[in-house]
Amino acid sequence: MAGSVAFVFRPGLASPAFSNVRLCGLWDSHGRPSSAETQIVMAPVADAAGCPAFQVAVSFDDSVVGQTIRWGIRADGPGAADRWMIASGIVRDGGTVFLEFVLGAGDQTRAYDLTLGRSLGANIVPGPSGNILRFSVWAPNAKDVALVLADPSVGYVADDGTGIVRTLPMTREPTGVWSTGQDPILADIGHLVGKPYMYRITKDDGSVAYRSDLFSRAQIGQGGFDPDGKPYGGLPSLLDGTKSCSVVVDPERVVDENGDSIATATFWADEFDPAKPLPTQTQDLLIYELHVGALGFGRPEAGTLDDALAFVGYLEELGVNAVELLPIAEFQGYEGWGYSTSHFAAIEGSAGGADRLKHFVRKCHRHGIAVLLDVVYNHYDGDAERAEWQYDSNDPPKNIYYWYEGQPSDYQDAAGHPFPDGGYVDNQSTGYAPRFSEEMVRQLFISSAAAFVTDFHVDGFRVDQTTAIHSYAVLHADGRPADAAKIAGIAFLRQWTQTLRLIKPGLFLTAEDHSGWAAVTQPFEQGGLGFDAAWYSDFYHHLVDFGDGGPEWAKLVRNAGYGDARALAMSAFAGALRGSADGKIVYTESHDEAGNGHDTARTICLAVNNAPLVGDTRTWAEARVRVAAGLSLLSAGTPMFFMGEEVGAQQPYRYNDFVQHREDFAGLKAGSGKNLFAFYKDLIALSCGSPAVRSRAIDVFLADDANRVIGFRRWSGDDEVLVVASLNPAPFDHGYVMHDAAFNGTHWHEVLNSDATAYGGHGLGNFGATLAAEGGAFNPVVPATGILVFHRVTA
Repeated sequence: MAGSVAFVFRPGLASPAFSNVRLCGLWDSHGRPSSAETQIVMAPVADAAGCPAFQVAVSFDDSVVGQTIRWGIRADGPGAADRWMIASGIVRDGGTVFLEFVLGAGDQTRAYDLTLGRSLGANIVPGPSGNILRFSVWAPNAKDVALVLADPSVGYVADDGTGIVRTLPMTREPTGVWSTGQDPILADIGHLVGKPYMYRITKDDGSVAYRSDLFSRAQIGQGGFDPDGKPYGGLPSLLDGTKSCSVVVDPERVVDENGDSIATATFWADEFDPAKPLPTQTQDLLIYELHVGALGFGRPEAGTLDDALAFVGYLEELGVNAVELLPIAEFQGYEGWGYSTSHFAAIEGSAGGADRLKHFVRKCHRHGIAVLLDVVYNHYDGDAERAEWQYDSNDPPKNIYYWYEGQPSDYQDAAGHPFPDGGYVDNQSTGYAPRFSEEMVRQLFISSAAAFVTDFHVDGFRVDQTTAIHSYAVLHADGRPADAAKIAGIAFLRQWTQTLRLIKPGLFLTAEDHSGWAAVTQPFEQGGLGFDAAWYSDFYHHLVDFGDGGPEWAKLVRNAGYGDARALAMSAFAGALRGSADGKIVYTESHDEAGNGHDTARTICLAVNNAPLVGDTRTWAEARVRVAAGLSLLSAGTPMFFMGEEVGAQQPYRYNDFVQHREDFAGLKAGSGKNLFAFYKDLIALSCGSPAVRSRAIDVFLADDANRVIGFRRWSGDDEVLVVASLNPAPFDHGYVMHDAAFNGTHWHEVLNSDATAYGGHGLGNFGATLAAEGGAFNPVVPATGILVFHRVTA
């Protein structure tokens, strides 16, 4: 025989998640290649980290040496039986992803790691005489790597080594991973938890650099100071976590409300309230986009997760059932949006750190609110000197976390001078593209997301600018398309979504994607990227505004804000309404379109073209906001609100000065924003209680540009609603006749009128009446700048 191949499946998860695990190979009972699948039960074992794993040995015939062997794994897992476990490999007939290798002589091992969060970084693992801390780091180009334990009173290691209190050797494995051994100090886990550390990397050219742990669960510092490699003698809290030391964390412990460290099982034991269930389908979500740093009104510093914890009651009163946090992983500085991520599994120190996020998730779950995290994989922190940049080599092609094409000698600038940076790849983000072709790079993102699911119990993610990952890649030198980078980006996104769905099938996975590519929301099994929904910026541009966008964009709110009776492109917006049914996230505001983007502003300001919000001007502004909010929430898409729009927040929200422009949402709710809040609350309650509204079915039967009226139906089974919206400055107080064959013999009960006096309107409408539609015609009274919702009355 050719020898034995040990096949190993390592999920990399601390708790058992899979059973009935079987090796699936395209070979026959004699070990010869075959088109039929052979299944062999795999035995449960423990991997080096003590996590559940599975293994089986297979002997192959001598005649097979030199031939390609294809294999995969099936298992019963969360939510379903007989699931295919391979998310990254070679796609074969039928779309199944297989692993392949060429069989050699002698014994060998072939392994598939679903995640690596418990293998890389600082982890508590079984040792010869009990548990021990093991530090592991991927540095394939390094000549040598050592663990350095740092002075906790400083939290920083200078380029000359100042700040080091102890150095431990590390040993290289064939994979390029370096790990610590059995030094007795590593058995003193209680002493090391909470202590800072770094890696001393001797690069391939002999130069020495100190690098943080990219798989760390915490970074020291809640400030913005960068010692820039010089000795530091200040407080650790003042450091920028992207440049400081990593910190040892025990992921199986949480600090409770009393400051005591408790087991995670105890912490999560009373996570849910059966009377307040979480949403289970994407179309049921009502998302509130929240920036933790923009809370904390009245204090000079940015908001924290403690502010977010205090805000949960407000969210519950509003009625939303999902909150989406702007990026909360370690980012540059301490007052930012979070899109300059450096350490993807560490929670930003200035926001409060990992335990406070766990408290926030638990409190949200107790109140029936799902938690989604915004994550950024299209680039790293722009100043990643102590993180990803040149981690173990100064040679651009060996800059392992960044995509690089060719050799430095291939590139010159316009003057003919050497341009070694020319081989990096741009993708319209604020940094070079990651090297998505490298499994360890993909696992940096995949394993951190998996940890957010298993350790933090988050319910889903929004991935920033997926278009940059799969479509925008070009060479930095001259803008030529970098097609290989695009293909690798597609493979990464597919692996990311599929891996997470194997771990927790019910996750909500959404993408900020502007490509219009149908594959973004197609299932993995059908060759798609596997997202549930994509952000729908066209909806916003038609409904609200598009800055300098041309006449092809309806910009209803902006154009209504001129205050005259000009025609509005309701027919153009009708197309966006229909498109909302195709797996879309719709919104009237987002973090990008509330003052940060060119010529953008809060919707209430755009609604009157930035005129002072006083007297009748405010009345009209709120009326237009109510119409826009109703059209968004009552569309066939999944609605999202941006923090503060529900109380008429009007200060610009920008990345560089949001702290100075925060508003008191609770105060606005009790004052000038109380009417808007009441409308949003009732609109959300109507949506939650209506299967028709939460379905994807929509029929836009009316789009009257001249009269600025639009009408559409929503339905699910026997439940049906009719929506009529007008941005006309004058009412149709004697009725507006609309025709549709579906009206024949129907009766409609008015259940919501945005012009009600309770919302600050003029009180014109149908006063909750039931109206009959006769001869295919329906004739409701329609208020000026209002939206009406009718429920079909059935016998």
